[in-house]
Amino acid sequence: MLPVNTQFEIRSLNENEMHLVQLLLPLHDNRGQPFPTNYFSLVRAELTGRFGGVTAFIRSPALGLWEEDRGQVTRDDVVMFEVLVSELDKEWWARYRNGLEQKFKQDELLLWASEIIRL
Repeated sequence: MLPVNTQFEIRSLNENEMHLVQLLLPLHDNRGQPFPTNYFSLVRAELTGRFGGVTAFIRSPALGLWEEDRGQVTRDDVVMFEVLVSELDKEWWARYRNGLEQKFKQDELLLWASEIIRL
């Protein structure tokens, strides 16, 4: 959870540099029930509307594995959404991630950004 008084920056890069923002979303809830397809359609529409485009890897879900506290391995089928942005608004992304965590009933969703150079 983010501290209340955290200051975020909007970082701009030059015209050949961009940020690649990637987000993993689970296909199923904690009981193994699939999330409605409109959840993913809404994410695609929101990101396209705000950033002008999105890449969604939804046909071949990735496999996420992690170890719980007692050594038990948990599995998740996930899909990835990618967006290219010239300015990284960390505050907006933090709010967006928090909203998706509530919608998808997750303790934490993985969201990260990388600086890239367009070739």
